[in-house]
Amino acid sequence: MLKTTINLEPGKKVYFASDQHFGAPTPSESKVREEKFIRWMDEIKEDAQVLFLMGDLFDFWHEWKHVVPKGYIRVLGKIAELKDRGIHIYFFVGNHDLWMKDYLEEEIGCTVFYQKQYFEMGGKQFLLAHGDGLGPGDKGYKRMKKLFTNPVAQWFFKWLHPDIAMKIALYLSQKNKMISGEEDKAFLGEDKEFLIIYSKEKLKSEKIDYFIYGHRHLPMVLDLEQNSKYINLGDWISYFTYGVFEKDFELKTFEK
Repeated sequence: MLKTTINLEPGKKVYFASDQHFGAPTPSESKVREEKFIRWMDEIKEDAQVLFLMGDLFDFWHEWKHVVPKGYIRVLGKIAELKDRGIHIYFFVGNHDLWMKDYLEEEIGCTVFYQKQYFEMGGKQFLLAHGDGLGPGDKGYKRMKKLFTNPVAQWFFKWLHPDIAMKIALYLSQKNKMISGEEDKAFLGEDKEFLIIYSKEKLKSEKIDYFIYGHRHLPMVLDLEQNSKYINLGDWISYFTYGVFEKDFELKTFEK
């Protein structure tokens, strides 16, 4: 397996955040959450060496050849500021922004991932992913994702006028329970949570200290076998939670 090794500098930390869904439910309501997220980035920039944005930063994102969605300028500007300070920014594409292409890479210098990734940091082994589509079950969503990532479907979609395309996509993003996640807000139990099942299966053949995901919106740290931990980062809609790693991992809440 391919693995990226990050050597942490003394006094520096790694931060993780997921599922901001900026733009939802309305631009004005989203702006309040965006401002809070910016305050958080201002707070971490002094000791952050790496920032992992673990998916669904936007409630919907699509890149045409010369057009990107309106809004989010202060959030994107703050991410650019962190990158300019020498902080490494890794962006995992989620199920709401899976049409991400090269905009963040070219304009900000982020590294964008479309699949799970392995990292070694501080001598610990990490498996990182947004989490959508991993594990058993969830067949309805997996079929939908195949459609959304189909090159032919994407080719047809890009020829819609952006105003029409955005209106359709935002409606589906918020009204379709399979996409919005409305069906998955309650903890289902270890034996039914797809990502926990997936993590436990991985431990049978791989040594992983931390499995870190977004997608489920439920902040959670669960002890697995072999001193491994399953972590869901929560969201910036209801919980405003984030992860931080220096020597050990902590899940925290930002309350400012």
